Amino acid sequence: MRIAFFTETFLPKVDGIVTRLKHTVDHLQRLGDEVMVISPEGGLREYRGAQIYGVSGFPLPLYPELKLALPRPAIGEALERFQPELIHVVNPAVLGLAGIYYSKVMAIPLVASYHTHLPKYLEHYGLGILEGLMWELIKAVHNQARLNLCTSTAMELELAEHGVERLAVWQRGVDTDLFRPALASQAMRDRLSQGHSQDPLLLYIGRLSAEKEIDRIKPILEAIPGARLALVGDGPYRSELEAYFAGTLTHFVGYLAGEDLAAAYASADAFIFPSRTETLGLVLLEAMAAGCPVVAANSGGIPDIVTDGVNGFLFDPRDETGAISATRRLLEASHERETMRQNAVAEAERWGWSAATRQLQQFYRQVLSQRSPGSPV
Repeated sequence: MRIAFFTETFLPKVDGIVTRLKHTVDHLQRLGDEVMVISPEGGLREYRGAQIYGVSGFPLPLYPELKLALPRPAIGEALERFQPELIHVVNPAVLGLAGIYYSKVMAIPLVASYHTHLPKYLEHYGLGILEGLMWELIKAVHNQARLNLCTSTAMELELAEHGVERLAVWQRGVDTDLFRPALASQAMRDRLSQGHSQDPLLLYIGRLSAEKEIDRIKPILEAIPGARLALVGDGPYRSELEAYFAGTLTHFVGYLAGEDLAAAYASADAFIFPSRTETLGLVLLEAMAAGCPVVAANSGGIPDIVTDGVNGFLFDPRDETGAISATRRLLEASHERETMRQNAVAEAERWGWSAATRQLQQFYRQVLSQRSPGSPV
């Protein structure tokens, strides 16, 4: 198959969507498919054998890490050269609209996937009044597709409740070759804890942005004597978080990648994830694969990954004391923590990228085989 992806974000940016997409592209190419990625300009022309077509753009005002790339006629010329059999729009917003347009004018079957819970993000940027309008836009855009993929059963239900049709769950994936408990190291623990490796070490890895609700970790940190927090990643909310966590035992580590990132997961005592806006939360799977027990909000797609009391703890996101109790319990019960580590690794090992990509291929074949003149593109 020849597949053209339209995505609002791709390498060199680092986030959960990019992680999923880069592994998907890699595995599709390995399995014999040909891929083109149309994304905001990032300096790449090729990735794992796939063509990258970069579209120039400008930083998004509320989120300067993201580039707003506007559709242009040259995209159509690139598609004419590539001759895709199927177009997949990933989180369609602006550039994704070009994918929808060209799927129609070139009569190419369209698949869409939903990864970022934008309606819930709005409240964190003071735009909650627009949530209803956002759902209407999501419905209008996604219902152009022959199939809409989402990343958890919770998101499948919520999208259906808001009128999005032709839904299926695209299973989660994690790189279990990279993220593994064996990478735990004293050197990384020293780095994350700033030389205080004997203290309880809490970890957050991901985007430092308002919707991730990282500020909700502070009461947990302050309630556990001697606990230290390592925040790995960067984002538009970093300066506000640095001010908010001033005076606490918090270390802003910045970006880590590759085995350094995997070692960070493996070397911490608990991964704390308070976000209530996750469609899935790939970082949770990475933490579990590395043997780091998680304490996470019981919200969105997270319960699809974390089984409370088995491979981590879930807490009511409205109850800060619940998060504190769960973290204390995890840190104080060494035997229980070790069992959770083992269970977390076992769960993560069930979900490799190869299986997730083969499932995606089956979705693509289903769309291609069911195409008919009267159906959506």
